[in-house]
Amino acid sequence: MSHKRATKRKAFIAAGGVAALGAAALILPNAMASQTESNQAGPKTLAASDASVLAAQLQKTLGEAFAGAYYDSGDKQLVVNVDGQRIPGADNVLAQAEQAGAEIREVDNSWSELKAGAATLKKQATVPGTAWAIDPRTNKIQVTADSTVTGEKWDTVESTVKSLGAGMATVKKSAGTFKPFLEGGDAIFGGGARCSAGFNVTNADGTPGFLTAGHCGVVEPEWAEEEGGAPIGTVDAETATFPGVGDFALVKYNDPATQAASTVDLGNGQTVNISAAGEATVGLQVFRMGSTTGLADGQVTGLDATVNYPEGTVTGLIQTNVCAEPGDSGGSLFTQDGQAIGLTSGGSGDCTVGGETFFQPVTTALAAVGATIGEGGAGAGEEAAGGAGDAAGAGEEAAGGAGEQAAGGADAGQEEGAVAGAGEQAVGGAGDAGDAGAGDKGDAGAVAGAGDAGAGQEQQQGADDQGIDQQGNAGR
Repeated sequence: MSHKRATKRKAFIAAGGVAALGAAALILPNAMASQTESNQAGPKTLAASDASVLAAQLQKTLGEAFAGAYYDSGDKQLVVNVDGQRIPGADNVLAQAEQAGAEIREVDNSWSELKAGAATLKKQATVPGTAWAIDPRTNKIQVTADSTVTGEKWDTVESTVKSLGAGMATVKKSAGTFKPFLEGGDAIFGGGARCSAGFNVTNADGTPGFLTAGHCGVVEPEWAEEEGGAPIGTVDAETATFPGVGDFALVKYNDPATQAASTVDLGNGQTVNISAAGEATVGLQVFRMGSTTGLADGQVTGLDATVNYPEGTVTGLIQTNVCAEPGDSGGSLFTQDGQAIGLTSGGSGDCTVGGETFFQPVTTALAAVGATIGEGGAGAGEEAAGGAGDAAGAGEEAAGGAGEQAAGGADAGQEEGAVAGAGEQAVGGAGDAGDAGAGDKGDAGAVAGAGDAGAGQEQQQGADDQGIDQQGNAGR
């Protein structure tokens, strides 16, 4: 993302980091695979975005029988989970769903049962260092506990999971620690903190601004593009959220003449046009930019995730297996076809050992702050199909489990316009769900090495024949 200011010659590329890419051209296609033209009933070949739309439609059609959905990237098909016991005239309804092009899979756990399980976790196991979401691929709640969850805390989590009954939830340990990744993308600086701007937006009054992480917005009211520099933007304190229902903040440019381009900077003169805000779906291939680690890729593994950070509980997030490190907070998560998906929140692990990383859905942030993004993107209050936090979410209109493309990083020589892959995708089944209560606002400035050495270091990424090699210089 970039903008031009009349008072400065240098463009501020908010979402890209200072990464330098190699020879591979990273031009994103306007669209992914198209739906197979067929009038025959049964699963159809679908683009990931088309699968999201279909999932949203089928969620309404199936009602209580809908039990989540995901995108099978190998076969390029939408898989919809159903509880056949909850469908009046089941044969006719399921036949309609198949005629629409989905693969129907009967499962043991209904959506209401999974949501009830998540509610029990919220009530009995809201322990700092834990997270959970519904994974439609396993039809279970995936609970994750980080390295700080030991002793009585671990016993509490484990016993709560067992109380849900066999086949309802699984629990796994994470080697890292869940924390917000304060610092960030193309770095922005506020006091002693460093974060990343995510996407340029147009505010409700027509003035320019950009989105970043809420834990950045609540710790510093003004942000500059250079350490110690004059502020270029001021946080909208009324809408900045962390912890609570999300992790997002709107920063309004102080100069209303700022020309805020809707792009993501990939470094080395490469940019990606962001045409719209899109919904995350399980299985979606996504790319993340950040000033610490540069470009990384992976896939969405869970929606409507609840994360219990030390500062408090945050709900409604996207869970992924994309790596991130301190310094990547607020950075942009986007798709191959130029949709803005999320803002980096936090997680565990790093880009050496991997881990779980959580993102604020862009569509939710836009609706909350009253802004729009791109040209005709899902803006404030618009309903976007595919639903971040829907299929694996809390019963909203959009279908969250409909996972989108989960392929490995594309080779630089792949089809025209494909993003040169930033590493192969791991098919993560980890999901988190539920709505844990919001904790009190914590001091995000103490998290993840705010202002640590390395701010503004260049992230070198060389493209090889398999994709983009990561050579990000950690800013810790």
